[in-house]
Amino acid sequence: MRLKGLVRKEFLQIVRDPSSIAIAFVMPIFLLVLFGYGVSLDADRLPVALVAEEPSPDTADFFASLEGSHYFSTTHALTQAEAEQALRRGEVNAIAHLRADFAERLRGPDGAPIQVILNGVDANTARLTQGYVEGAWGNWLARRAASRGQELATPVKLEQRIWFNPEVKSRNFLVPGLVAIIMTLIGTLLTALVMAREWERGTMEALLVTPASMTEVLLGKLIAYFTLGTGGMLLTVGMAVFLFEVPLRGSFWVLWVCASLFLLAALGMGLTISTLARSQFVAGQIAIIGTFLPAFLLSGFLFDIDSMPAMVQNITHIIVARYFVSIVQTLFLAGDVWAVVLPNAAALALMAAIFLAITWRKSRKRLE
Repeated sequence: MRLKGLVRKEFLQIVRDPSSIAIAFVMPIFLLVLFGYGVSLDADRLPVALVAEEPSPDTADFFASLEGSHYFSTTHALTQAEAEQALRRGEVNAIAHLRADFAERLRGPDGAPIQVILNGVDANTARLTQGYVEGAWGNWLARRAASRGQELATPVKLEQRIWFNPEVKSRNFLVPGLVAIIMTLIGTLLTALVMAREWERGTMEALLVTPASMTEVLLGKLIAYFTLGTGGMLLTVGMAVFLFEVPLRGSFWVLWVCASLFLLAALGMGLTISTLARSQFVAGQIAIIGTFLPAFLLSGFLFDIDSMPAMVQNITHIIVARYFVSIVQTLFLAGDVWAVVLPNAAALALMAAIFLAITWRKSRKRLE
């Protein structure tokens, strides 16, 4: 009966506190819209300058293949010097340069080379631009050979097949991972701030003098904020599937179970922070620096963990969000791959037990 009253008290406090509703429901919508529409790892409409020292039907045909691709936004430069100035000013990311003897050498036994000059400041964009130009060059040669009834002689023929994300859309990769980031905010930041606020306002002292045990007080908060976090998770998943059309190929119930384990771990982290910091400002700083930033940078949400230095890869094993990001991306894009889901779910359950045990041990009915 006391537990029921404590849970009701927490829900009333949530309803009366606009910041709790904002963190649980408004912030997920904002982050999803921001990352879903505003952030993209796809390289599209890359600005490229085209230079032909001696224009010919062959140079025009090749340039037309670049102009017709959605990967490029092309501009023509009269001279190489003009194109290089545009590259220095940042107006273009690359230069495709065809020499004066391009048409003549194209018909020779060794073929005609094209010169591609890249802006390497952004190494990732430079690599993508290089790959797109090479792909356009290969497609143009194959189409040219086919128009003459010939077969392009290549020692190796590449037949690629893309699994799990055949459209190669970064949105399909980012939005599922964002579920973990949002639940980290809801579970950790919200819980830490609420507990610290109670200490600041003196309501925690009032709870300590009631017959309710500290275990009941903690359970009341866990049940209330677990329910709130589940609502945020359902909102996030619903927007991912219906608004951004990210495929959910795995079982929703498996996702819900794993999300519940992660939410318990996040709530445990928030409650642990609240036992260390009784100021909202300090609790918020610890929650952001200790949980949100590591989840954002070291969970595999944006950056591939296998590409990180070995020491950083070892550090990621203590980041709770790492395990849930792996689960949620697998469930959304690949399906119920148990070899991925079960080990990561076990890690989430272990971390949830550790943080909740620390919270229970550190929480006592005393003011010190």
